[in-house]
Amino acid sequence: MEAIRWDHGALYLLDQTRLPTTEYWLRYTEYRAVARAIRAMVVRGAPAIGITAGYAMVLAAQENACKEDFLAGMAQAKQMLADSRPTAVNLFWALERMEQCWLAHGPDLNKLEAEARAIHQEDIQMNTAIGSAGAELLPTGASILTHCNAGTLATGGYGTALGVIRTGCAQGKVSMVYAGETRPLLQGARLTAFELSRENIPVTLICDNMAGTLMSQGKIDLVIVGCDRMAANGDFANKIGTYSLAILARYHQIPFYTALPSSTIDMTIPDGGHIPVELRAGNEVASFAGVPTGPEGVQTWNPAFDVTPHELLTAVITEQGVLYPPFDRSLVQHFQKV
Repeated sequence: MEAIRWDHGALYLLDQTRLPTTEYWLRYTEYRAVARAIRAMVVRGAPAIGITAGYAMVLAAQENACKEDFLAGMAQAKQMLADSRPTAVNLFWALERMEQCWLAHGPDLNKLEAEARAIHQEDIQMNTAIGSAGAELLPTGASILTHCNAGTLATGGYGTALGVIRTGCAQGKVSMVYAGETRPLLQGARLTAFELSRENIPVTLICDNMAGTLMSQGKIDLVIVGCDRMAANGDFANKIGTYSLAILARYHQIPFYTALPSSTIDMTIPDGGHIPVELRAGNEVASFAGVPTGPEGVQTWNPAFDVTPHELLTAVITEQGVLYPPFDRSLVQHFQKV
């Protein structure tokens, strides 16, 4: 399975708003449309957003290559893409990397395309390494709870949290994966359960508010989630509801892990208080698929993410191995140059 393709100067995105009922690919040749696709969550997941932004800057270069104000046009495109979603740091990481490329090589489309492809391939390699490192943490017959979608659909391929699960399943360690539905847009139900079912990995779909009961009944051995931005002390932002799961896991003495590539670590901010949390439209809470789920005109609050304090983390799974507390030391040791 894949969610992002680049072919003959065009970007193709699997429309994740239509999953799991319809697999439909959209073709993009213009960066403004890609920015709208990111905002609309046609593509989502921190690594996937970064990869998509990289390819979008190639589209911007195609548009601006013959213009005298090439640099101004590229700066405008970069700003529009940066404004598309504020929380996932991979977006900004990829845009900065592409900017260094066009500043060094100008409107050389071959160089820019090669850089975007490198971002894509490096993410797949990091995910594979994350899977190998994280699988060592799994007990035989592991029953795992995950939240939102941190799989192939959220990355360049293979996945972070689901990458650990995939590797563990291949090693015969996984007995069941419980996927929280992940309100309000149901990424766990529509995407995670879809991915795992397609790969014949045992999965049980639950409502988000069932997690505590599962834990109290001894049915969860560990929790693994993804990450959209991690601060230098280990505080991290992930899909709304992650913080609640971390508290439940701590109460029930269940290991709680996050899996992420180095591109998701933001060593420029000291703690989670500096992570910008995206607020999305209220209609996502008050309706689903065009059907009202609340009374007309009801007030809503819809943060897309929450921030989990590092104190609730058992360990951080990265492509460089598993990091343990104190995270302000282990993160600096491995990723100070990120």
